[in-house]
Amino acid sequence: MDLGTIIPILVAAGVVLIGIAFAGDDNKESQKRIKSVAQSRDSAVKRRAADPDETRRKRLMGGIKDIEMRERQLRRARLSVGARIEQAGLTMEEKTFWMASAGLGILVGLGILISGNAWYFALAGAGVAAFGLPRWVLGFLVGRRQKKFISEFANAIDVIVRGVKSGLPLAECLKIIAREAPDPLNIEFRRICDSQSMGVPMDQCLAKLFERMPLPEVSFFCIVLSIQLKAGGNLSEALGNLSLILRSRKLMREKVNALSSEAKASAMIIGALPICVCVMVYVTAPAYMALLFTDPTGNMGLGVGLLMMATGIFVMRNMINFDI
Repeated sequence: MDLGTIIPILVAAGVVLIGIAFAGDDNKESQKRIKSVAQSRDSAVKRRAADPDETRRKRLMGGIKDIEMRERQLRRARLSVGARIEQAGLTMEEKTFWMASAGLGILVGLGILISGNAWYFALAGAGVAAFGLPRWVLGFLVGRRQKKFISEFANAIDVIVRGVKSGLPLAECLKIIAREAPDPLNIEFRRICDSQSMGVPMDQCLAKLFERMPLPEVSFFCIVLSIQLKAGGNLSEALGNLSLILRSRKLMREKVNALSSEAKASAMIIGALPICVCVMVYVTAPAYMALLFTDPTGNMGLGVGLLMMATGIFVMRNMINFDI
C-alpha cells in the first residue's frame, strides 16, 4: 500500500477519533452523584449508630486521623488525568480526553509527514501532540482556575466569619458565597450546598472540595471546619485566624514573585535566544540550515541540541520555581 493511500486513511482515523471523543461524552455525572450520596448517607447512619456515646476527645482525634488519611490518598491520586480534568472544571470524561489526544497526535504526525520530513520527526511530533500538549494545556487550565480560587478565598472566609458573628448558621453563609462570590468560588460552594441539601455530611462535602481544589489553603479550611463540627469551639475565631494566615501567605507569595522576577526574565531570554537565532538564520539563509533537516548528521546534531535545550530549560525552571 503506497503513501497516497495510507495518508487519507490516517487523516480520516484522526478526525473520527476526535469526533467520537467529543460526541460520545455522555453526561454520567448525575448518576455518579446520586450513587455517592446514597452511599454517604448509609455510611453516616451506620457511623452515628455505631458510636453514639463517643467522647469529644475521641471524636477530635478520629477526625484528625480521617483528614490525614484522606490527604494521603488524595496526594497519590492527584496526578491522575481524571482528577486533573475535574480540577480544571471541565465536564469531559477521561476516555474523551485520551481519544481527543490520540486524534490530535495522528493529525500532527500526518502533517509533519506530508510536509516532507522523515518518519521519526513525524513520530516525535505525534508523541508530543498526543501526550505532551494536551497535558500541558490541562495543567495550565488547572493552575489558572486555582489562582482564581485562591485570590478570593480569604474574602469568602471573611463572609463566613461575619455571618457567624451576626448569628447566621454556617449553611446560610455558604449559600451567600455560592450566590455572590466570583467564579470558581461560587461553583465549588454551590456544589457543597447542593450536596448538603441532598443529605451528604459536611465532612464529606469538604473532602470533595479538597479533591477538586488540592491546595494548602483549602486543606486548612477543611481541617478547621471538620474539627469544629466534630469537637465544637469558636468557629468565627478559628476562621478569622485562618483568614489572616491566608492573607499573609498571599502577601509572601507576591513578594517572592517580585523578588524572583528578574531571574525568571533572564531564564526566558536565555531559553528563547537559541530558538530565535535558528529561526532568523533559517529565514535569511535557508540553504545553510537545510543540512540540519536533510543530512543524517545534521538530524543527530539537531536532536542533541533540542535535548540539551530541554534539559537546560528544565533545570532553570526548577531553580526559579518557588513553591509557597
